[in-house]
Amino acid sequence: MPRFEKSIQKGTVLIRLSPFFLSCLCCLAALLSMVPEAKAGGDQRVGYLLADAKGKILVSRNIDQQFIPASTFKLLTSLEAIHHLGEHFRFKTDFFLDSSNTLKIKGYGDPLLTSEVIQTLCHGLASTLKQKGILTVGNIEVDNGFFDPGVEIPGTGTSANPYDASVNAVGANFNTVSFKLNKKKNRYISAEPQTPLLDFAEKQIRASKLDQGRIVLTRSESRIYAGRLVNYFLKKEGMAVTGVVREGRVNGGDQKIYTHTSPYALEELVQRLLQYSNNFMANQIFLTVGARRSASSATLEKGVNALKTYATDILGIPGTIITEGSGLSRKNRITPRQMLKVLMAFKKHHGLMNHEGNEFYKTGTLSGIRTRAGYFADKQGRLYPYVIMVNQKGQGYGKIKNRLRAMVD
Repeated sequence: MPRFEKSIQKGTVLIRLSPFFLSCLCCLAALLSMVPEAKAGGDQRVGYLLADAKGKILVSRNIDQQFIPASTFKLLTSLEAIHHLGEHFRFKTDFFLDSSNTLKIKGYGDPLLTSEVIQTLCHGLASTLKQKGILTVGNIEVDNGFFDPGVEIPGTGTSANPYDASVNAVGANFNTVSFKLNKKKNRYISAEPQTPLLDFAEKQIRASKLDQGRIVLTRSESRIYAGRLVNYFLKKEGMAVTGVVREGRVNGGDQKIYTHTSPYALEELVQRLLQYSNNFMANQIFLTVGARRSASSATLEKGVNALKTYATDILGIPGTIITEGSGLSRKNRITPRQMLKVLMAFKKHHGLMNHEGNEFYKTGTLSGIRTRAGYFADKQGRLYPYVIMVNQKGQGYGKIKNRLRAMVD
């Protein structure tokens, strides 16, 4: 501790500081000089902070001002899911047969039901059916009842961008189709070898007038797309499907014949949604948590209420404005100080984040919005949480990040 020497002379208090304490002050001044200074009164469109490994704030600006977090909001959604569902939770999808051999698929929000997964589950499903002596099924019905049919995510639109894909209880391939034009044969083919390009999608692909890309399925098509893929892969397994693919409901008399358990534990799902900043995955998980907490079908309101309760009661950050779980909506709001609490809670999961050099991070981008939250690791491996919220173009996002990093290097 610094030593203070105090003397009184003619009503003036003189304080002499030890050389050690003076050197500490000089170091602190040098560090603070590296961070951009706020204008008089502070620009309310820029906020940031850097804290030490124990969460003590070292430098900050506008940390109690609410900002649009963009995709850094996925950290809060991921934490809630891990808290309520557990790191090892796995999504399930059930398959039923009714008395007329209609195959019914009931899903519960699996965010990573991809072509590879569906192909594998169809192998197991077909084996089960054949063991029962069933080689033919009639219709294939998809039961999306676990999600309310009216769910719409704030911030999504009607564009062809993947982030505008609709959510449902039985989604497949993020409710998108990837394609490219085979110029030699003058026809469209799938851009993913594992995914068949089904006939129904070709009309929408041609309307895009693109040689390659990804289309977002319409809401009605997305609700049966998984069923169409099951139809395709069951036929590959030697099964006959004589009916159509449509929506339906599982009834009390239907027999459960097969349960598919996701090969991905929740921890891996979180890693993927953070790595690719996948809005579809984030909101599928966000809605699922709300539904499971209320023991009823998923609605936007239940998802919001569950996340608000978690933020307030568990993390101690009341007042966070939540409208959906991915950060896509510009109505979401959080302060840098609140985001610091998220980061402190997320520390033990920091390995799930993107990693570059000594930094673990999650970025967020919307038009005119640049955000970043994560940790800088020092040479001893200690993690220093940081938050950058820039809600205005041209406000020095890159400089702020580099100068905060320099304080830890």
